[in-house]
Amino acid sequence: MNKYRDVIERGYIEIKYGLVLAVREGEPESVCPQDLDARGADVYPGFIDAHTHLGLTTNGVGIESEDFNEESSPCSAKLRIIDAVNPFDTSFEKARSAGITAAVISPGSMNPVAGDIIAVSTLGKRIDKMLLRTVGIKFALGENPKMTYMNRDETPASRMATAAIIREALAKAVRYGEDISNAEESSDMPELDMDSGALLPLLKRKLKAHFHCHRADDIFTALRISREFDLDCVLIHCTDGHLIADELAREGCPAVIGPIICDPCKPELANITPANAGILANAGVKTAICTDHSETPIEYLTLTAGIAIKHGMSFEQALEAVTINAAEAAGIDDICGSLEAGKRADIVIFEKGSSPFEVLSSPKEVFIGGERVRHNFR
Repeated sequence: MNKYRDVIERGYIEIKYGLVLAVREGEPESVCPQDLDARGADVYPGFIDAHTHLGLTTNGVGIESEDFNEESSPCSAKLRIIDAVNPFDTSFEKARSAGITAAVISPGSMNPVAGDIIAVSTLGKRIDKMLLRTVGIKFALGENPKMTYMNRDETPASRMATAAIIREALAKAVRYGEDISNAEESSDMPELDMDSGALLPLLKRKLKAHFHCHRADDIFTALRISREFDLDCVLIHCTDGHLIADELAREGCPAVIGPIICDPCKPELANITPANAGILANAGVKTAICTDHSETPIEYLTLTAGIAIKHGMSFEQALEAVTINAAEAAGIDDICGSLEAGKRADIVIFEKGSSPFEVLSSPKEVFIGGERVRHNFR
């Protein structure tokens, strides 16, 4: 059995310094007054939303609070998303209450090369302390960058130009890295290029390339560019994935599916279906589920997974899609995503027999980094 699917019918979790110390069967040798007796409840790893724009806008505030996109240049790799996230957005509290203990925050999709991506804990006041890891660089294909710049009579105005801008940025970064390596003295160093510098960790596979792609041809363009530059690729949205599931299974690239609760509001969403995640998972694609907050509010992540179950995903597949698969897609599975010794004590507890994916279910308890943030057991 997959180690992440192991079920302990009766057991306990030891926590120390915010980390899981041990997960064992049976009963602990001793019990302290501060220990929680969950009385037979169901215990899960904290849920992870694998693609959001959390904290980049504020509930109840208009365009003046939006920091999704920097539309002044189609290549903005140097942007750091941490400089835009507002942890006091009430969506963080809603996420915690829903058992979402970590989220991946990405720039928007107006620019072909948009900036870096971070994974954060949903608990905290200062984003620097909430940061789990910088995990990737955002690239965007399809309608969004094309329409953004076409309306301004600028490049890109086609899918070809969008792909060309991405290739050019990556090729410049390759050359920039070579020039730095070949420099024997400081005077030989190339002129500072912050966009190229931001892409160097990506080219070394220290960061993942998150490609916004809906249509099947855009998905294949993402894979084509990733092969050309040996990128560690993640397919974001992957709306047409169900049409090419066999091809994607052979590629071995993870797919982050969502938003599922939305309408086909533009041409490239024509083939959207709530069966997408299940079809991909059943074909062997490592599949995660996201809300794309604020497209779907982040607190509805588990409801989104429940809809995927209704349309063909198994309970176990859906659970993995919002825990370990989401963590692996983001490259934070060494930190969270499962209940294992050495990982963060991100834990969600539901009443026994209460599925986390049912609309009437809510967590009874939530722990983030070992800190109890929801208190419903007496």
